[in-house]
Amino acid sequence: MFWTIWIIAASVAAAGWVGYWIWNYIEDQKEKKRPKPAAKQVEQVKKSFEEYTKKMESYQKPTYKREQQH
Repeated sequence: MFWTIWIIAASVAAAGWVGYWIWNYIEDQKEKKRPKPAAKQVEQVKKSFEEYTKKMESYQKPTYKREQQH
């Protein structure tokens, strides 16, 4: 009787682990197919950085007139 309970418990635990591994594998495959959420943000940052560099290329340092000191 004791061994029967242990065999049933071990079988249920093993089936649970196998089911978990299968479910985890399927979720990993789904996640590989999904677009990465950070990719959109990275593209926006790259675009804004390119705009900033274009503005800096045309930037001219302001010149100030100095007052003559006596």
